[in-house]
Amino acid sequence: MRQTKLYPVVMAGGSGSRLWPLSRVLYPKQFLCLKGDLTMLQTTICRLNGVECESPVVICNEQHRFIVAEQLRQLNKLTENIILEPAGRNTAPAIALAALAATRQHTDCDPLMLVLAADHAIANEEAFRDAVRGAMPYADAGKLVTFGIVPDLPETCYGYIRRGDVVPGATDAVAFEVAQFVEKPGLETAQAYVASGDYYWNSGMFLFRAGRYLEELKKFRPDILAACEQAMRGVDRILTSFVWMKRPSSPVRKSPLTTR
Repeated sequence: MRQTKLYPVVMAGGSGSRLWPLSRVLYPKQFLCLKGDLTMLQTTICRLNGVECESPVVICNEQHRFIVAEQLRQLNKLTENIILEPAGRNTAPAIALAALAATRQHTDCDPLMLVLAADHAIANEEAFRDAVRGAMPYADAGKLVTFGIVPDLPETCYGYIRRGDVVPGATDAVAFEVAQFVEKPGLETAQAYVASGDYYWNSGMFLFRAGRYLEELKKFRPDILAACEQAMRGVDRILTSFVWMKRPSSPVRKSPLTTR
């Protein structure tokens, strides 16, 4: 039986503008210690302790590469798996680069990719790990999994996910098909979403097979895939800047995941 490999991908390219002035362009919030002794990036990586996985891949802006390397070194997790972007182009291309790197490094299998944001604060980390473990069989079977958060207030700064039917064959009632991704709503709409019980906050965390994601990207955004493949050509190491400024931009929710 083929052993599934879990390949964490941490998105650390944000500017942290909503936490200004504490968070600055040259030192955004994901690299700050906001609670305890660890930075948000380090906390995100340590949150995976107890989940069997490969060394993490971190995607960041080129100007932050030494910050990322040092913070990984402090955790004894410094690897060559740092993907640099001269400029942010949203999540879909960044994830595509990580998927291409994963399939190139793991030629013996199609690894699972757990895509995480570097600036999330999660109070119940054991529940997070349980959710990841519970989602792995669905992703292993070819599903594109996104993690929703049960809303406790009508937040207008988040996107929402409208749930559909329970996934066929699910043994519990926590795995649903995605009916719709919704952009940040107004207050009245958000209140209706929360009251309905059918909507979740879009966490921006995903789990899927690298090859499966690339299949969907080729189908719905071949321009992004072609640009990322071109960027990867001739790259021997991941710790290098290989993404050019004209690469297409798109959030992942507007690429393959909206088609489920």
